[in-house]
Amino acid sequence: MDKIKIISDSTCDLTHELVIKYDIEIIPLYVNFGEESFLDGETLTVSEMYDKIKQCGYLPKTAAVAPGTFATRFKHYLDQGYKIIYTGIGSKFSATLQSANLAKQLLKSTDIHLIDSGNLSSGTGLLVLKACQYRDQGDDVITITQKIKELIPKVRTQFVINTMDYLYKGGRCNSLVAFVGTLLKIKPIIKVINGEMAVGKKGHGKITSGLDILINEVQGLKDQLDEDFLMVTHSMADESVDYIKARIKNLPIKNQYTTSAGCVISSHCGQGCIGILYILK
Repeated sequence: MDKIKIISDSTCDLTHELVIKYDIEIIPLYVNFGEESFLDGETLTVSEMYDKIKQCGYLPKTAAVAPGTFATRFKHYLDQGYKIIYTGIGSKFSATLQSANLAKQLLKSTDIHLIDSGNLSSGTGLLVLKACQYRDQGDDVITITQKIKELIPKVRTQFVINTMDYLYKGGRCNSLVAFVGTLLKIKPIIKVINGEMAVGKKGHGKITSGLDILINEVQGLKDQLDEDFLMVTHSMADESVDYIKARIKNLPIKNQYTTSAGCVISSHCGQGCIGILYILK
């Protein structure tokens, strides 16, 4: 049986407990404030990042994992006889997968298998957990890679955005849209479709209007849901977590996990953002 190491990056937004339980290697992306550089989740927490944003008045820049970092991590496991599967933030969101490809070319190894998740946050995390599940049931590395690629179009990632400020400051909407959105208290649903972010339905008023859209959608898919994992992932939105969990607890899912968005995801979506992420059968 193959010795297989599953590797992802910090944007998969899995809890420390899940990372330990499933023996996952996590490689952090960078979060940069001017000349100051931090490792997502390792040398900078989300609350610390929000404090720095308030102090600085601007959003940090995020940066991909360097090819050399990937090469070092990959070689560490190759030298121990492992075959490697890496899937992290989608290629349309970050150059991180490109860095992993460069590391693979540098090492000239056929035991490194790279998968473009086409996703972000715990949408990627769902794929990582499924890969671990397949590994633990004895599938070989080729079979796991193929199964994960087949699951990618079935992942559903969507978040309610609580504040338009971060989308505006990050250059994802213009000042007029941000102003009108704030004035009307619009709570847009951001979805991942074909590996890119797109705007779905919009809630109005309180954050619960957006949450209800997510809740009604997942409840309507009850019989179509993959039963293994569902994620509620948020950026410092504890009240919204409680609101969602109370309304989806009866879904036929074996493992419903609550996870926190890391610095990279939070820097783009803003405080209070929250999503429900799952896989369809």
